[in-house]
Amino acid sequence: MSLPVVDPARYDQQLEAKRERIIRQFERFAPPPLEVFASPPSHYRQRCEFRIWHEGDDLYYAMFEVNPDDPKQKRVIRLDDYPVASHRINALMPRLRQALLESDTLRRRLFQVEFLTTLSGEALVTLIYHRPLDAEWEAAARALQAQLEVFIIGRSRKQRLVLERDHVWERLEVEGRTYRYQQVENSFTQPNAEISRAMLSWARDVTRDSQAGDLVELYCGNGNFTVALAENFRRVLATEISRTSVASARENLAANGIDNVAVGRMSAEEFADALKGDKGGRRVEEMALDAYTFTTVLVDPPRAGLDDASCAQLGDYSRIVYISCNPDTLERNLESLCRTHRIARFALFDQFPWTHHCECGVLLEKRRD
Repeated sequence: MSLPVVDPARYDQQLEAKRERIIRQFERFAPPPLEVFASPPSHYRQRCEFRIWHEGDDLYYAMFEVNPDDPKQKRVIRLDDYPVASHRINALMPRLRQALLESDTLRRRLFQVEFLTTLSGEALVTLIYHRPLDAEWEAAARALQAQLEVFIIGRSRKQRLVLERDHVWERLEVEGRTYRYQQVENSFTQPNAEISRAMLSWARDVTRDSQAGDLVELYCGNGNFTVALAENFRRVLATEISRTSVASARENLAANGIDNVAVGRMSAEEFADALKGDKGGRRVEEMALDAYTFTTVLVDPPRAGLDDASCAQLGDYSRIVYISCNPDTLERNLESLCRTHRIARFALFDQFPWTHHCECGVLLEKRRD
């Protein structure tokens, strides 16, 4: 990998290049004009991880740059700050490094640091070691937690010591309403909070006036979209395979006072089987699928996209909201989905500036012809 080179003066230029690339890639599907949502040009990532590189008595944050001519060769890049990361992370980096330099207990065999922050300034720092953590480490870490005004977690092999709590609370203002999200350490969260707000606003807009029908959401994660979209539908059924994410989704629904959503722990494939009539298992029975009238499906799959069977299943819904972190697999999936649906809205979200990555949103509506 190569480290992003942040140059705010060139941000519009790099975003325009992405816009042109996405328009060319998807033009054969005859989509409507592409809606483009810009990121802050710097300090946009709310979570980052760094290796800790030790050189004699010194230590510093590091990332690795791969030699494109020889992928086995990696160059260590020292980082004293990181303009990709949030202002809160950048403020913490030198203070944490200095504290580590002054404490053999905290620095010994430390090999990685992970930061998770919020727009409001909450911060969780995970220190990861190649040694067991003992009472001496815990006492030093508690003092550091108070000094930096953060939450600290210590990790080593078969150990996870949570000093106070294992999560932060993000607050995202969307269309005049503030949504609260519990974001748990070592679990997936949207890294670019401002783009997350834009994605939620867009998803709410494309599903407005849907109260007569129900939404089914696959790959719901911690309920990021679920929370914001719930009021647009009569009822919502969200599914997710990760136990931690399901617990967070339920916590987030409760924190936002939402009572028309059920979250089921199962894979998208299991849910597809349930819809086909496979009613076996207690979890499927608890869903009471017969009580729903699903008019809209939201999918936010991993980079591999959807398999052929999943695409075929989506063809039964009146509307599909597809959030994609990989335009190449989105393109492949649209080859199938556009046989039964047309693209009604199309968006580019610049989740990861200064990289080739693009996040897309597509609203597909059932063809009438």
